[in-house]
Amino acid sequence: MSANVTIADVAERAGVSQASVSRVLNGKASVDPEIVKQVRRAVAELGYTPSLAARSLVRGRNQTVAMVVPDLGNPLFQGILKGVSVAAAADGYRVLVADTDEHVDDEEATALEARQRCDAVVLCAPRLPDDRLRALVARLEPVVVVNRRLDGAAVPQVGIDYARGVRELVDHLVGLEHRRIAVLAGPAQSASNAERLRGIAEAEAADPGLDIRVLPCGSRLDDGFAAADAVEAERADGATAVIAYNDLVALGLLAALRQRGVDVPGDLSVAGFDDIPLAAFGTPPLTTLSVPRAELGAQVWSRLRGLIGGASDEHELLFQPRLEARASTAARS
Repeated sequence: MSANVTIADVAERAGVSQASVSRVLNGKASVDPEIVKQVRRAVAELGYTPSLAARSLVRGRNQTVAMVVPDLGNPLFQGILKGVSVAAAADGYRVLVADTDEHVDDEEATALEARQRCDAVVLCAPRLPDDRLRALVARLEPVVVVNRRLDGAAVPQVGIDYARGVRELVDHLVGLEHRRIAVLAGPAQSASNAERLRGIAEAEAADPGLDIRVLPCGSRLDDGFAAADAVEAERADGATAVIAYNDLVALGLLAALRQRGVDVPGDLSVAGFDDIPLAAFGTPPLTTLSVPRAELGAQVWSRLRGLIGGASDEHELLFQPRLEARASTAARS
């Protein structure tokens, strides 16, 4: 059985030194072709399987990277993770995931522990303040930061242009003659939430007659469901449309409004963000902004792979979301 076969056994069968066997197994180009044939024949005959742990010690790598996310229940992060995992697998790497469950104080310890066990780290939408995050990425290298702009940090950053995206949603609703809009904000520590709010401020500055009210909310289904009272109060005060932080919040809100007998979009238009798989199957189907999750994940891996190989890449890549207008928004009645 291969579990009982050692590199010494392979060397004895092949009639070469253990050092020669090691060089062959690690793909060294300087080994004599005849020795390569002898070693490979011995490996096949004995059924030898190199120890991953031993090879990791020799190479200084274990072909594993970690991805740290604030909420794995969010389909956006699931999609990015899948994109990273599929691309990494093609290069022989595995991706492990750590979920901090929106606990900001756990991010540093979780990321540092992951880096000790893995060759590199992906920080997806980290919630840490800028100064602490800059200090952290310096300790994690190689690392790629996703969905978080971090000025002054010499690390690749890949994300989504949330400010431009939310302005496109506002333009869509204004085109439907909505002038009073409620916005359900995301987690206060979320950088993408700050970018969304920046886009809202820019939209208001460009159109002084526009009235947008920002309401505290969150990022999960139950947050959207719980926001129904506040949304109803805004509707009573003249709001005719809502932009939710993401699709989960929007879908939670749709469920609550349906229970209350509020017609969407007849009484109130509702829009989300991310275009998660469930968005097109909402009641009604949800207007949202589509984010290329798998492509984003593949680009994250491309940059991380380069860093692992010794390349330097400080380039920021921002994806532009695409409007998906569906039945949850309509002209103001």
